[in-house]
Amino acid sequence: MKTVDLDESGRVLDGGHPVPVHRLDDHFAEALRPPPGTTDIVLYVHGWQTGPEAAERAAGRLLALVAEQYRRHHDLYPALAPWAPWPVLVRWPSRSGPLRGGYRRIRDRAHALSGADGHAGRVIGSLLGYLDAGRGDPRSPVLAGRDGQYLHLVGHSFGCRVLCEAVQWAAQEPGTLGWSRPGPTHLPFTVDSMLLLQMAAPRDAFAETFTALAEAPLRGPLVATYTQRDWATGFWHRVAERRAGIGSQGIGTAPQPVSAIRMLAPDTPYPPSALDHWFVSVDAGAVFVNGRGPAGAHSDHLRPESAHLLLSLAGHSR
Repeated sequence: MKTVDLDESGRVLDGGHPVPVHRLDDHFAEALRPPPGTTDIVLYVHGWQTGPEAAERAAGRLLALVAEQYRRHHDLYPALAPWAPWPVLVRWPSRSGPLRGGYRRIRDRAHALSGADGHAGRVIGSLLGYLDAGRGDPRSPVLAGRDGQYLHLVGHSFGCRVLCEAVQWAAQEPGTLGWSRPGPTHLPFTVDSMLLLQMAAPRDAFAETFTALAEAPLRGPLVATYTQRDWATGFWHRVAERRAGIGSQGIGTAPQPVSAIRMLAPDTPYPPSALDHWFVSVDAGAVFVNGRGPAGAHSDHLRPESAHLLLSLAGHSR
């Protein structure tokens, strides 16, 4: 697993020191080279109150679940032959006090990292751009070889905001959402899926805040999970923002209709029609149920069902 560290301003770190913006492309070219035979790149951004070691454990746990799910139920993903993912973990300073002030500070940082005074949008945008340019056309015959990979983005909690801001920044030219929509000829390389696990943002965030996602280089759907047992984005989100969060109630208003489905068991296939939409809100209320303290089940997302959902997105993106 490759790790990319950001400081509080969103600048990428190399050996603990910020990489100058003019050296980013060279840095990524040196540091981010998928191993030979890689079929898919999975980029993961962690959430609030997650230290460096915890972030690495979470990303490692998710990929281990994906590997086990594929081993046990590979027949559910016939298009994933072979399946050789390469994980990229983006770590950012998300620790704060647990009360309202700490919540708002990290919330604002998640946006500011990609704002006018921060570099995270440029950093992650450049990262996505490098992965895009270097992976080859997913629809080309070399897909199963060493020169082509699919790209999947995964975020958790406030990491979903960081990811959305970064992808918005990368929205230089019109793109599409939904696999069935024809991709623009001038934008042949695009993100193939975006999975937001227990997103810490208001239900109308895609209609009010992340409006540029419709113009981002996204070919696949934007999928967000929720469970009412997620108290961090339920009760505490209401206290901090006076509105329910996506992680508790699902996607509300959006620029396009929102498809609503249930999270399925690891042995039950997702039909392509269930996921082939601009926005998909996934009810994980029967799966994400465990958790202590004020956060509830907010961090109960590392489940076989989540691995199944990610593999299904990867398979249908073919």
